[in-house]
Amino acid sequence: MSLDQPLAPLPEEGMGFASAWPVRAGDVDPYQRVRFDAVARYLQDIAWEEMQSGAFQHSDPAWIVRRTVVDVIRPIHWPDRVELRRWCSAVSTRWTNMRVRITSENGGLIETEGFWININEFTNMPTRISDDMLAHLSSTTDEHRLRWRPWLTDQTPPESDTDNPFPVRATDIDQYNHVNNAAYWQAVEQYLVDYPKLVAGPHRAVIEYIAPVLARQHVSVRSRYEPGDRTGHPLLRLWFAVGGLTTTAVRIGPLPS
Repeated sequence: MSLDQPLAPLPEEGMGFASAWPVRAGDVDPYQRVRFDAVARYLQDIAWEEMQSGAFQHSDPAWIVRRTVVDVIRPIHWPDRVELRRWCSAVSTRWTNMRVRITSENGGLIETEGFWININEFTNMPTRISDDMLAHLSSTTDEHRLRWRPWLTDQTPPESDTDNPFPVRATDIDQYNHVNNAAYWQAVEQYLVDYPKLVAGPHRAVIEYIAPVLARQHVSVRSRYEPGDRTGHPLLRLWFAVGGLTTTAVRIGPLPS
């Protein structure tokens, strides 16, 4: 698939890994909408639960996310309860596309897909997925030649609508000494305050992690807002940079039809 295509459909009924929990007050904005950073934590949590459900926490314990796609079809609001189903939509020997569908009792629907890379705990380099894990992932897909192709290839502009610092806090750092992927979405939410039209209807948010950000590094965020063509579809682009090097790119716009 590509930036403007729909996500892969559900596998057969009952396939994949499922979990559920209530929406918490800390997951939502002042309008009770579940925020993007909360969705990112949901994706981490169900991934962790699936790993703990078998022996994979021993054979394939370390993963990083290279890209996350979040399609908000019907937003989820508090109070509510979410049900999540996670499955593999494509796989190779070192990485996989993992789909998570998030539904809620009150009718919310968020579709997501993440490009996850299996890494060696000691070298932090991509490593082969175990045979048992490959068999598990392959149970929901016939696509076994997944390749990495970046979607967000626009160059970071020399000038932008804004160029703001993004302070890295101690609580943003994960076990790999990197800024956790969910923390970037907090900066995204900060920009969305000024562009509520972006999330007023069905929308797609894509984030790609190009290089890790480490503790104590100084991060700045550049932005560019495009009001849209004659159809009126707006678009927000963000670039995170450290010392002139772009580490992360974000794009938020209307959901592809």
